[in-house]
Amino acid sequence: MKNSICHYDVNMRKLLEVINNEPAGIAFIIDDKSKLCGVVTDGDFRRMLLKGKSLDESLKKSDLSGFVVAKQGQTIDELLKITSKRVRLIPIVNEKGEPVDYFRYEHRVNMMPVAEPDLKGNEFKYLSDAFLSTWISSKGKYIDTFEENFSKFCECKHGIAVSNGTVAIHLALKALGIGVGDEVIVPDLTFAATINTVLHSGATPVIVDIDPESWCISTTEIEKAITKKTKAIIPVHVYGQPCDMDAIMSIAKKHKFFVIEDAAEAHGAKYKGKRVGSFGDISCFSFYGNKIITTGEGGMCLTNDSKLDERMRILRDHGMSKTKRYWHDEVGYNYRTTNIQAAIGVAQLERVEQIIAERKLVEQSYKKTLKDISFIQWQKDISGNERVVWLVSIELKDVNRDVLFEILSKHGVDTRPFFYPLSEMDIYKPYVFSSSNSKTISFKGMNLPTIRNIDYEKIFTAFKSLA
Repeated sequence: MKNSICHYDVNMRKLLEVINNEPAGIAFIIDDKSKLCGVVTDGDFRRMLLKGKSLDESLKKSDLSGFVVAKQGQTIDELLKITSKRVRLIPIVNEKGEPVDYFRYEHRVNMMPVAEPDLKGNEFKYLSDAFLSTWISSKGKYIDTFEENFSKFCECKHGIAVSNGTVAIHLALKALGIGVGDEVIVPDLTFAATINTVLHSGATPVIVDIDPESWCISTTEIEKAITKKTKAIIPVHVYGQPCDMDAIMSIAKKHKFFVIEDAAEAHGAKYKGKRVGSFGDISCFSFYGNKIITTGEGGMCLTNDSKLDERMRILRDHGMSKTKRYWHDEVGYNYRTTNIQAAIGVAQLERVEQIIAERKLVEQSYKKTLKDISFIQWQKDISGNERVVWLVSIELKDVNRDVLFEILSKHGVDTRPFFYPLSEMDIYKPYVFSSSNSKTISFKGMNLPTIRNIDYEKIFTAFKSLA
């Protein structure tokens, strides 16, 4: 605890360092007699900054608000009585009023969420470092490091960090020259961003059905949907399952069109021992808050083509010349990410294998807990694939999914249905080529909470009530 104690007139920069280095994210403030006179959490620090406090100023006693304190020797029961939703960390003082320890209590959340970011590593440390460096916009060491480290992780040469996964796909389409008069094949079971970016580029999407085993785009349907106008395909590694990339790349080579991998839900997945995202001309990832690794919002384009790398960097940065500042030879976009977001990403990447492994353990725990529930069909392990668990995904057989949603909700368990098929939505119906399998699977699919500290017995009770 010694390193988390500060004198009340500590410099705000030093105070941030102390808060950052304390696992609980807190600093204990003492007066001239070493008596505890205040407590500052990371939330308190942010609020002081929002009120206009400068990093170069010193903390003042007037900045400190009231706090709850316990005396050395109090029992756990006594400590629990003075905790609340607002007071979760209580400093403990000796007879002289000097801080000697603290008690921390985590209140159980009533609703078990489907997803939550895993921020247990150096995320706050690197975030603070980026903040204190004043490089908080679209330049900084963390952007370069994140691009380099993520591209290496995915076995690609180049990484171009962008502001989110949707603009990553749009940037890829524009870099490949895809636009009006071109057709782009997309799967029916995917999030709307996949098809929206095609429409934003001016091209025409062609929606094709999925394979009922993998839930990924059907290679048979791809072949049927190809026309003279086909310029690209966007296979989606949906729910962490790799697409049949050998077949897709063979079809693309035969018909001479581009492949843009949508790997937003599949960080770290492998197809025949090779990372997804390393097959296509360009691949696109999302780092939204519910993804396997996150930067809050953010995305990345990967490529092994140096010319495409340069092209995407120019388009991402307003189309500005790399040799003549503020000179624009074409209309570009502001698709840049920030050094602050990238700082979180660098920390996430340090633990990516651990995060992937922990998610797999969650799925295994579900299978063990729900092994006697006959109406569950688990996401399949396809030969040659090393899928990852983005969200634990199941199909339901011969039960009413809406009723199960309601039962789980009453038990405090949040869930998600599978994506609606694009073919079901009026705005996309003009682009449908085939869709039967996706409709069947979409309306049977459910995503379960994929987080730490799951109450599996609660979930079992909910499922058992419907069995």
